[in-house]
Amino acid sequence: MSVQTSSHPAPRPDWVWHAGLVAFVAIWWLVYRQLIPFSELITSLFPVERHSHTGEAIAFFFYDVPKVMMLLTLIVFAMGVVRSYFSPERTRALLAGKREGVGNVMAAGLGVMTPFCSCSAVPLFIGLVSAGVPLGVTFSFLIAAPMVNEVALALLFGLVGWQVAATYAAFGLVIAIIAGWVIGKLHLEGWLQDWVRDIHSGATAPDAADDAPLTLVDRYRLGIEAVREIFGRVWMWIILGIGMGALIHGYVPQDLMARIMGADAWWSVPAAVVIGIPMYTNAAGVIPIVEALLGKGAALGTVLAFMMSVIALSLPEMIILKQVLTLRLIAVFVGVVGSGILAVGYLFNFLF
Repeated sequence: MSVQTSSHPAPRPDWVWHAGLVAFVAIWWLVYRQLIPFSELITSLFPVERHSHTGEAIAFFFYDVPKVMMLLTLIVFAMGVVRSYFSPERTRALLAGKREGVGNVMAAGLGVMTPFCSCSAVPLFIGLVSAGVPLGVTFSFLIAAPMVNEVALALLFGLVGWQVAATYAAFGLVIAIIAGWVIGKLHLEGWLQDWVRDIHSGATAPDAADDAPLTLVDRYRLGIEAVREIFGRVWMWIILGIGMGALIHGYVPQDLMARIMGADAWWSVPAAVVIGIPMYTNAAGVIPIVEALLGKGAALGTVLAFMMSVIALSLPEMIILKQVLTLRLIAVFVGVVGSGILAVGYLFNFLF
């Protein structure tokens, strides 16, 4: 009688995963420290003067592409692990039954900790409504989830420093909390699409059964899967955004940028918001542009307003929201959030 053996390889011991993660972080750090010499080496291969406009643009591009990719890999992996602790079901359970005010603060905080983009936040928005969460509270989550996300904060920290990243996070949360509270006080549940309003007025969503607890290695696997998924969606926009940033860095005169997006141009903040809304990109694509604009002398408030409008009020998100909200409610959403973004832009231009 022959003994059959399994064709599947034996699973790796947990210690192999832990050791591999430590080795990956060490190699990541060593490579990250060599990005400037690498960009200089690549630039030297081109038949251009290093300090010419073209040379500056090339160096910017070949420094920022690997830098943004590496930052994105590390942060998305870490937040993929965090995501495993905050499933949509758990998020609904945490917010269900919460009143406005406290609920707005909790929803905005969960929006930061649960790394949902605007596209994936909309289905969760429906789930929150179906669970009986107040409309204003759900809007605080819907605003914070894409705008104050792990990609935006990590890349801001890596590219322009912790002060700008902390500023962006603080005022993004304030906008999400206040905008959600204002929308809640307007009592606009009747402006939901009919099928969503029927869900809201009907029975609440059933409690989700607890899944089997995940091991730390399971969470590592989820982090790797998050890297694969997000890279597949954003790598093209990263390259396009860095390409635009390289052109700004290399060719746009600093004096011109300061006149267009400087603090003295009162119209620059609303113009930046209007320009940002129709752009089809995300935090990974827009932050290299932000870096280049700041480097050319653009005002911090104007640049932050531009970034917030791209991420929180993008046209693709409005198209998705049309499946859930009526045009009147979308207009209120854009008006309230846009007003908050304008206030942040003017405030920072005044302070800095």
